[in-house]
Amino acid sequence: MKEMIIATKNKGKAKEFVRIFEPMGFQVKTLADFPELEDVEETGTSFEENATLKAETISKQLGKMVIADDSGLVVDALDGEPGIYSARYAGEVKNDEANMDKLLDKMKGMDHRSARFYCALAVASPAFHTFTVHGTCEGSILHERRGTNGFGYDPIFFVEAIGKAMAELMPDEKNQLSHRAKAIKKLEDQISAL
Repeated sequence: MKEMIIATKNKGKAKEFVRIFEPMGFQVKTLADFPELEDVEETGTSFEENATLKAETISKQLGKMVIADDSGLVVDALDGEPGIYSARYAGEVKNDEANMDKLLDKMKGMDHRSARFYCALAVASPAFHTFTVHGTCEGSILHERRGTNGFGYDPIFFVEAIGKAMAELMPDEKNQLSHRAKAIKKLEDQISAL
């Protein structure tokens, strides 16, 4: 079985990558499998820059192909917030509930609620130049939480195309239309060629 290293410690993201890559014949490993590696500071100004920084840093340390994801929620009425700060929107410690509370509070009284989840994937290896792909999932911000599946902002993100909150989707449904799934689909042909 081929090895796929994903530069994340996020258990929710890891599960999504496993569900998508294992059927393709990959054994998925994450940074949890390499506790000796230090966290990579995300100093980029875009999702692509942060994903590239993580992928290249971990690839150099391990000498292997690495995929890194940087993703988040982009809300039009908030000029793109929380954007690249999605995971730590409410403070340095990652806290999904506090992040949702802050976002819902900032959007009180707003009618324009369009938003999208955005995912940039960077693939780095000692054998080739780093490249990136991205995927989006369009929707809007709900006024309150709905559903119990998923993670992050899923309970307040409404996918109009199917009439459900992201957290109301079963994992297989989410893997058909999520921003991450769309970005991964763009990678499939390129990964097979590699």
